[in-house]
Amino acid sequence: MINYYEYETSPRKLSPEYEEETQVKKKTKTKKHVKKKVNKAVEYSRKRAKYIVEIALAFIVLLAISYRYSLINTKFNEKESLKTELAEIQKQNAQLQLSIEKGTNINNIEQQAKEKLGMKKLDNNQKVYVSLPKEDYVESGTEQVETEETETWWQALINDLFGN
Repeated sequence: MINYYEYETSPRKLSPEYEEETQVKKKTKTKKHVKKKVNKAVEYSRKRAKYIVEIALAFIVLLAISYRYSLINTKFNEKESLKTELAEIQKQNAQLQLSIEKGTNINNIEQQAKEKLGMKKLDNNQKVYVSLPKEDYVESGTEQVETEETETWWQALINDLFGN
C-alpha cells in the first residue's frame, strides 16, 4: 500500500486500492454504528430546532419592544400637537382679553355710542326735576305675633279632670 502522488495542480493517488478499502469498510458497518449516526443526527436536529426556537423568541421580543416604542412615539406626537394647539388657544385668548380691555374704556364706549348709535348728552331742557317731601312714609309694624300653644292629649285630660 504505497501511496504515490502525481505532481500537478490536483493531487490524486495512483493506486485504486484506497477506494476498494473504503467500499469494504462501508459494507462492514455494524448496527451500533448506524444507531450512533442516527442518534447524532437526531441530536443535531434537536439542537438546530432549539436554536431556531430561540431565534424566533428573540425576534418576537424585539418585535414587541419596537411595537411599544411606536405606540409611545405616537402618544408623544399627539401630546406635542395638543401642546401646540393649547399654546395657540392661549395666545388667541390673550389677544381677545386685550381687545376687551381696550373696548371697555369709557371714552371708547362714548365714542361708539355717538358714532354708531347717534346718541348725545342730555340738555337742561330734557331733564325733569321732581321734588319729594322729606317725610318718612315707612310704617312700623304694629301687629303682634301671637303663637298658640297646642296641648298634648294628656294635658287636655288633666285640665278636663281638674277643671282648668
